[in-house]
Amino acid sequence: MCETHKRISELEEMLAHHEKTIEELSNQLAGQWKIIAEMESKMQVLTRRFATLEENSLAAPEITKPPHY
Repeated sequence: MCETHKRISELEEMLAHHEKTIEELSNQLAGQWKIIAEMESKMQVLTRRFATLEENSLAAPEITKPPHY
């Protein structure tokens, strides 16, 4: 019976460590998702700004025939 209690105690200790590890990994993952969401938001803003700059840039010159035609 003593061996059984010792084994159960070891399993409970291992389970506690696993729970702590899972909690830490979950917190890390949540933090990374937050960073990704912020980066996506910034990327959308930059994409819009770039598109606006592209629209407002000088238009390409018209293709005209050279004077000798």
